[in-house]
Amino acid sequence: MSFRTPRARHSRALRSRALRSRASRGRTFLASAAALALTLSMAVGASTPSGATAQAATSRAKAEATDPGPAGDAFYTPPSPLPAGAPGDVIRARPAKAGPPSARALADAWQVMYLSTNALGKPVAVTGIVLVPKKGDRSKAPIVGFGPGTSGPAFRCAPSKFIDQGAFYEQSALNEMLAKGYAVATTDYEGYHENPTTTYIVNSIGYSLIDAVRAAQRLPEAGLSKDAQVAFRGYSQGGAAAMWAGQEQPEYAPELKLAGVVGGGVPSDLAAVGAPLEGAKPFGFLLYSMLGMDNAYPELKLGDFLNDAGRTMVAGLRDRACTLELLLDYAGKTVPDYMTSSPYATDAWLARVAENTLGAESIKVPVFQYHSTADEIVAFGQDKELRDAYCKAGVPVTWKTWDRISHITLVYRGNGDAMAFLADRFGGKPAASNC
Repeated sequence: MSFRTPRARHSRALRSRALRSRASRGRTFLASAAALALTLSMAVGASTPSGATAQAATSRAKAEATDPGPAGDAFYTPPSPLPAGAPGDVIRARPAKAGPPSARALADAWQVMYLSTNALGKPVAVTGIVLVPKKGDRSKAPIVGFGPGTSGPAFRCAPSKFIDQGAFYEQSALNEMLAKGYAVATTDYEGYHENPTTTYIVNSIGYSLIDAVRAAQRLPEAGLSKDAQVAFRGYSQGGAAAMWAGQEQPEYAPELKLAGVVGGGVPSDLAAVGAPLEGAKPFGFLLYSMLGMDNAYPELKLGDFLNDAGRTMVAGLRDRACTLELLLDYAGKTVPDYMTSSPYATDAWLARVAENTLGAESIKVPVFQYHSTADEIVAFGQDKELRDAYCKAGVPVTWKTWDRISHITLVYRGNGDAMAFLADRFGGKPAASNC
């Protein structure tokens, strides 16, 4: 189903007022959420330092080597209690593969666990992977905080595991950045461990992305500079992560030398994205968003809404579902297939949806934002409204649309423009906004 369906038009009509202020944005969020609740209720009744010799660099790396943590999948299990420290501090790190042979020729890599902040403002351990080009002066390399697109709720789907295995579907973007000389800090987002509790699309994905960059800067083996130029980039879930990171950075990580933000196919409004997915082929993404909200906010109690099929569904999501399973296993399903009533008909869920909608804050650096008008997974209209809100707030946005291509196709088609934008920002060129 596309954003042009009658139900989606009705949802957009309820959200028609532009985002004039934080208060008016909040009212728009609640209208979107109400539209989703109405839809569902009717159905149910993400070189060594310059000048140092190779021998000295090797000795220092050995002296400062980070705790590698336990072997195998136990690496991903957070220590309890968490160690004291600041967001971005590295808890453990171990060498990894940068992807298939083509990527391993370009970069060294480390899987990392680092401290971050969850949606409730509490410390949390997050995993990810740091990739550093083999060529060039590492101390001068820019750093891209890369937010992966939807990977799935099961532990086996952690992006850092897929990269290490050579099975990451956004590997081409990583390779292009590494070949250009950029270091890349990729977050798994929180919750990837045994008995996973991933918080899909929740606003803390921005903290996870910011702190992946900090972890890359603080990892001694990487040799990166604390004064490096930084950009945030991502598509789909990763696009939302990049935008959240851009909004959160001035207060949360003012020390970062942020040069720009790239976000494609951004799901900025969970209600407006979710409504068209009811009964559609990508319905699994709506289920995953509900699971992510429930994992982030204990008071939501998703289990209270599930029927027997729903309980089996949630167990299946956590046990085995990655992106492919989300697309195939739940195609055409509806909320009544799994739930006795709609969570989005409750005040608790509506309030959390409102605070997880982008656009209430501006971004202080240039933004490249792009979307396909034919996107069948992430509704185009709500991202266009986010672009309009940013423009109204004075954000220098470069906005580009594609026609007649799918959400997944744009994962790859958008790489060239994203890379050009990053090169201009790291090169100090002024941004050309088309607001």
